[in-house]
Amino acid sequence: MKKRWICLYVENEIGVMARISGLFSGKSYNMDSITVGVTEDPTVSRMTISFTSDDRTFEQVKKQLNRSVEVIKVVDYTDIPIHKREVLFVKVNSCSSADKDEVFRIANAFGYNIADYNRNSILVECVQTEDKNDNAIKLFKETFPNRIEVIRGGSVAVEAISIAD
Repeated sequence: MKKRWICLYVENEIGVMARISGLFSGKSYNMDSITVGVTEDPTVSRMTISFTSDDRTFEQVKKQLNRSVEVIKVVDYTDIPIHKREVLFVKVNSCSSADKDEVFRIANAFGYNIADYNRNSILVECVQTEDKNDNAIKLFKETFPNRIEVIRGGSVAVEAISIAD
């Protein structure tokens, strides 16, 4: 089993994302992440999908996607150099002044942004690779046990121009 990344260029129409995700669920394939956004062409959307599968299953998925009417192009990002990022928000609740100082130190040390805060809570934004965001969650869980809320978005990816992540 291997982590797979594919990029789909699809028609920007109602229901396309549901049909693509339905293709995965209908075959009992589990997506780890899916993100969709319109491209520079308003009639085309770009989907970035990650999932874990063996080689045989992955080839089946690509063939099924290529047969889909709404899919314009399928790009396999699994073994090529890419840049990928995931948005992560970590909300730390019930903060004392010392806790807030520690959150600011962590954010400063790792390049995270403080997106919002009040007297009792701080919202930290991390735009990193999936692995780095996993490490951030671990750090916040260890530092502030039972006081964090984790909000993760899907990863986006693009082919590298000269250097990959």
